[in-house]
Amino acid sequence: MARKRARKQYTLPQRKQILAIADRDGLTAVQVKMKYGVTPVTYYSWRKKYGGAPRKRGRKPGSGSAVRTAAAAGSGLSAQVRNVVQSKVRGMVEEIVRSEVSRYVNELFGSRGPGRPRKKK
Repeated sequence: MARKRARKQYTLPQRKQILAIADRDGLTAVQVKMKYGVTPVTYYSWRKKYGGAPRKRGRKPGSGSAVRTAAAAGSGLSAQVRNVVQSKVRGMVEEIVRSEVSRYVNELFGSRGPGRPRKKK
């Protein structure tokens, strides 16, 4: 028969210390589990109960390169270039999607145009 592992009890100061370190170092719940043995569910429960910075979805803090950070915080020119590129790409994507959908529909139903009757066999 398998033995159950005894659950570790953390004191309030220990919990707050783990939360503070995780917040300071930007650790994920999985990293907290690996470092301290606290399951992600317990970690999130503590964070909700005792506070701690909620994480935004997306990149972890400090994972961006210095170049990207400087460009994002820097000149308005990079923002303008980004906007122009995004609008051009959006236009290209719309056209690509439109043509692909049209091709698929034509392949599926035949290439007859709107209002044309089907040829009788």
